[in-house]
Amino acid sequence: MYAIIATGGKQYKVSEGDVIKVEKIAGEAGDAVTFDNVLAISGDSLLVGSDVANANVSATVLDQGRGKKVIVYKYKRKTGYHKKNGHRQAYTQVKIDKINA
Repeated sequence: MYAIIATGGKQYKVSEGDVIKVEKIAGEAGDAVTFDNVLAISGDSLLVGSDVANANVSATVLDQGRGKKVIVYKYKRKTGYHKKNGHRQAYTQVKIDKINA
């Protein structure tokens, strides 16, 4: 059984026991979070739309962190303009506990 959830502008296919990294959400390690925006659930058959209106996915926060550094380099030739910038995206690592259909 799996579910497709949406959080942080992205969609994730999750099953019970999966560990995924999602865009940063509030919570300390060990806190419980609930994802209410469930797009589809697959068990014996695929349920979408009004069939999953009351469904949610329960998860536990494992870690808060930041990803690898991405270098952003802007350059314009012949003018001497260049600018180097770095970015580290924040994430939350969660473990999927239960899919409530």
